[in-house]
Amino acid sequence: MLKERNEEYKNTNYEIFILALSILSIVNWVLYFIIGDEDMLHVIFAIDLVLSVIFLGDFLYRLFTAESKRGYFFRQYGWLDLLSSLPFPQAKIARLGRIIRELRLMREHGSKGMVREFIRSRAGTAMLAVIFLIILVLEFGSMAMVYAERNSPTATITTAGDALWWSIVTISTVGYGDAVPTTNIGRAIGVLVISVGVGLFGVVTGFLANNFLAPTKHETKERMDQETESRSDSRAILEEVKRLRLEQEKANAEFNAKLEALSSILIGPDRPMSDPN
Repeated sequence: MLKERNEEYKNTNYEIFILALSILSIVNWVLYFIIGDEDMLHVIFAIDLVLSVIFLGDFLYRLFTAESKRGYFFRQYGWLDLLSSLPFPQAKIARLGRIIRELRLMREHGSKGMVREFIRSRAGTAMLAVIFLIILVLEFGSMAMVYAERNSPTATITTAGDALWWSIVTISTVGYGDAVPTTNIGRAIGVLVISVGVGLFGVVTGFLANNFLAPTKHETKERMDQETESRSDSRAILEEVKRLRLEQEKANAEFNAKLEALSSILIGPDRPMSDPN
């Protein structure tokens, strides 16, 4: 049973990311029944489609990485994950099961283990956090923009589609200029979306560039092995030089001893060497 729980828990960053998306989906589900504005409901529905795709990917990921697919689907409530990935309002209540499971897994994993994983994989944590924040900016920025702009006679952002399009091109720094805010409130919202969104998208770009340009783990390991081997070779050469030096010093000492012995025989032990002149 403990082994199944360990397999069910992927990693802290991923589980928190899925938990945050599950909470957002429940919030959207509540807003779906509270908000009566059709354009805002269209924005919520569009974001919920994105969440449904992510939840479906999460279900497939857990299914194919589970040691027992049948065990995951029935004992670990995989069928509930599949149901919660459907983009229907009636199926969204099943996402409460995701929240309960994530909280249970985190409690079983322990706070110390979670902190260690955060420290060990800071880049992955930042990336998932940025993706979640981008989804928030797209949803609530679009809702606020369409609400502020649609009654303006000169507005170019009048529908949910216009607002989502404007948010996407603004965050991605493309800025076509075909849809722009014309009211003061809309421009204020635009400043916030630009300030937050451009920074978030820049983090994503930097993360992707780093992953493409940085050496892979295999290359890093090979380089470290080569450096270790090079250091080993250098140590071996140094030891050989030391050995040869000791042998040379020993040979010099033996030569000097033999020279002194020969001098004693030829000249005599007590007679100093006379000047030939």
